[in-house]
Amino acid sequence: MEIQELTVCFSQYGAVFVFVIVLLEYMNLPGFPAGVIMPLAGIWASRGEIGFVEVMFLSVAAGLLGSWILYFLGRWGGEAFLKLYIRHFPKQEQRIRSKIQELQKNGAKGVFVAKLLPMVRTLISIPAGMISMDFRAYTFSSLMGVFVWNLAFVGAGYVLGESFFTIFS
Repeated sequence: MEIQELTVCFSQYGAVFVFVIVLLEYMNLPGFPAGVIMPLAGIWASRGEIGFVEVMFLSVAAGLLGSWILYFLGRWGGEAFLKLYIRHFPKQEQRIRSKIQELQKNGAKGVFVAKLLPMVRTLISIPAGMISMDFRAYTFSSLMGVFVWNLAFVGAGYVLGESFFTIFS
């Protein structure tokens, strides 16, 4: 999708567009990549069409909600899925088990760091649920990681503002 089309979506759907796209991305579902949407939301905020704080609130709320959904999927069905996955890909079992042990050892710090890494940041929620990580600790570390990640992307769009369109047009 072209940048012009995305700006039309922003104009038509506004804040709802930001929330839904970021939610889908944090649920690891196909859609528009939040790494593109969030800077555009920052640009939109720099133009005064939406508040920067509003964009941050919506993107963090969507990211946290998506993280919670995957956490509970991991908590209630993760072990069954893992057994099925290992049955089809037995060579992966040792690596997966070692990563789960690392998560158990590092806990909330591990979740925070994972939320700052592409791809890993959405997937970490499932094993966190599988090991029944304390939900409050998981929520706090996720919230902080999501906030930092989103601030970097929305902030970049806000700072670049109009020069973004000059560069990419």
